[in-house]
Amino acid sequence: MPTNDLNNALTSTNTPADESSRRSLTLLGLGAMGTAFARAWLAAGHDVTVWNRTPSKAAALADEGATVASSAAEAVAANRLVVTILLDDASVREALDGVELTGKDLVDLTTGTPASARARATWADARGARFVDGGIMAVPTMVDVPQAGGYVFYSGSPELFEEHRETLAVPLGTKFVGTDPGFASLHDIALLSGMYGMFAGVTHAFALIRGEEGIKPTEFAPLLADYVAAMGHVIPATAARLESGDYTTGVVSNLAMQAAGVPTFTGTAEQYGVSTELLAPFFALMQRHAAEGGGGADTAALVDVLRG
Repeated sequence: MPTNDLNNALTSTNTPADESSRRSLTLLGLGAMGTAFARAWLAAGHDVTVWNRTPSKAAALADEGATVASSAAEAVAANRLVVTILLDDASVREALDGVELTGKDLVDLTTGTPASARARATWADARGARFVDGGIMAVPTMVDVPQAGGYVFYSGSPELFEEHRETLAVPLGTKFVGTDPGFASLHDIALLSGMYGMFAGVTHAFALIRGEEGIKPTEFAPLLADYVAAMGHVIPATAARLESGDYTTGVVSNLAMQAAGVPTFTGTAEQYGVSTELLAPFFALMQRHAAEGGGGADTAALVDVLRG
């Protein structure tokens, strides 16, 4: 959607909600994350109706002011805004099966794939509901703690998001990333994938020094943290090369050079009895592309290699 159209969409709603309806909502799912969200909304003075498949999990929230519904249908009927934080997409489908959704605003914060979010959006539309999907970039202890830096990616109906923006921003910050319902999940999984890649490198690094009595992990940790942070410049540089399509101009350490150094890494790991299984796939990708004529390229070229 063009920027102007998106801005127009964000500032116009079919049925503006009054102040009381903006401060009331239904929450389905009271695991650790759902409970944290519920408490944040209650602390901010919102009227929250909750439902959980295991009713006992709602008892503490009832004492804190939440209205506990006996069924998902009863909870959904109580408010226009309905937020789901359930185990998986199948749990959302089960909870809302046969529930009247006409006129409802459904915000699904359940972890899922971009494809499942798009399918849920189509499903909601067929039932007369507006839909927004969300990807939570936080753990429960970060909820309602602004300085912790947690936030939620949202995508889908811009009208729904704008109308309920203030309520959605209570537990965690908000980032609207597009009208495609799958974009929130895609952003979520892409960032987490980067995190796990970092975890893999950190795990391998600690495994290498683990057996040396003269190197304490707590003394090594600041060096590793600083170095990983210093290498962060690779991220915007990679993005720039992807957008330009130029993988060879100004390359400081090309794939041929890096592939030539792989035996040093694998040999050191072997000497210390450390498996290379965390790094081997990336090394193999570098070596393969270099052998196929891409030796002069930056590592950014591997993004396209991964996509076939």
